[in-house]
Amino acid sequence: MDAQLIPAVIAWIERAEGHGRRVRSAELLPGATSSTLVLLRLSDGDATVRRVLRLFTLAEWLAEEPDLALHEATALQRMAAGDPATPEVIAYDPDGAHCGVPAILMTCLPGHIELAPADMDAWLRDLAAACFRIHQVSPEGFAWEYYPYTPLDELSVPIWTSHPGWYEHLIGVLSGPRPDVPVRFIHRDYHPNNVLWVDGRLSGVVDWPNACRGPAQVDIGHCRGNLIGLYGLDVADRFLDRYGDLAGVAFTYDPYWELLSISDGLCGPNSPTVYPGWTAHGVTHLTDALMVERLEGRLERALADLGLL
Repeated sequence: MDAQLIPAVIAWIERAEGHGRRVRSAELLPGATSSTLVLLRLSDGDATVRRVLRLFTLAEWLAEEPDLALHEATALQRMAAGDPATPEVIAYDPDGAHCGVPAILMTCLPGHIELAPADMDAWLRDLAAACFRIHQVSPEGFAWEYYPYTPLDELSVPIWTSHPGWYEHLIGVLSGPRPDVPVRFIHRDYHPNNVLWVDGRLSGVVDWPNACRGPAQVDIGHCRGNLIGLYGLDVADRFLDRYGDLAGVAFTYDPYWELLSISDGLCGPNSPTVYPGWTAHGVTHLTDALMVERLEGRLERALADLGLL
């Protein structure tokens, strides 16, 4: 689908690019749920260069975090010397002075989102390895700190569950102390829709406006939650095993982190639904009822591991 960019945005892009480059096309990228992503093609003599423009258009998110463009740009600059590959920042508009909303212009990584891998074991190995390598980047001096999406003191038993006692246990555990783990540099939204692939190998990680200093286990739990929704507990367990292979015997993953990850989705009165980013990339067999079943299966397992069921 073509994206209609106003002249002021096009002028800002072309000034940032320089070298006489001109915007030739702008196409909306599918699957974005909290911002607008645009694939740009610019002329470069007889060649074409591709860029990605992120426009932070979700008013609720901006009201809570007005520095999103600066946040993502700083995270990408932190990752520039690290691994895995991430987009390079061309320019950013921190307060929307040029684009009307905060925006960031980035290079376009090669690859595509792969949600139906031909070799699940290899896919999980690369997914875990990239996550582990992110956590080796220094967190020192990074300005943004981890916080739960749903404040722990605001948690309540969801009205849609048929297992209210399970959530009472969850709230009780999360009301207690958090396991003491090292502070790492984390993506904070690490999951398969933010990972790109070329010929079955991971080519890069995108979508960095949530990066922060925090526990590595937060990234692992968030990715596990997405894997459980997409494929079930077994696949998520295999991902955790691959990460543990890399992290070594000092690494621990307490069931606390499973409960914390589950709590991220307990904001608001609605039961879990299929993530639109999955359907946008061809996953059409999942149902909302299955999302509830898989979430509560995850919760039941974690509580059993803690001896609470």
